[in-house]
Amino acid sequence: MDRLTEMEAFATVVDQGGFTDAAKKMGISKSAVSKHVSSLEARLGARLLNRTTRRVSPTEIGLAYYDRARRVLNDAGEADALVTSMQSAPSGLLRISVATDFGVNHLSPVLGEFLQEFPEINVNMVLNNRYVELISEGFDM
Repeated sequence: MDRLTEMEAFATVVDQGGFTDAAKKMGISKSAVSKHVSSLEARLGARLLNRTTRRVSPTEIGLAYYDRARRVLNDAGEADALVTSMQSAPSGLLRISVATDFGVNHLSPVLGEFLQEFPEINVNMVLNNRYVELISEGFDM
C-alpha cells in the first residue's frame, strides 16, 4: 500500500478520534481506513493505536509517529500547492527575436504592460534584421 495513504489514514483516525469519522472525512469506507492503518502497523512492526469498543487512542509510539506523519503530510500538501501555484501563473524566461522596426514600433510600447501583468516572466528581446533559426538559436518566438 501507499505510505502516504497509510499515514493519512492513521493521522485522520487520531485527529477524528475513530475509524468511522476518519472514513467520513477521507471519503472512503471504514474497512478501507482500517486496512490502511493495519498495513501501516504491520509494515512498521508496532501497534500505533489502542482500540477498544468505545475508543481509539494512539499508543506512546503512535503519538511520536503521529507528530512526524502530520509534518510529512503537511509538507506533501505544501509541495502540491507549490506546483499548482507555479502552473497557474506564467513564469520563466521568454526569448524573442524580432525585426528591429517591428520591435521598436510595436512590441516595445506594449512590453511594459505585459511585464506588469506577468511579473514572473523575464523577457529577452533581440532586435535584428536577419533570418533566425528559432530552435537552434534558443528563441521561443
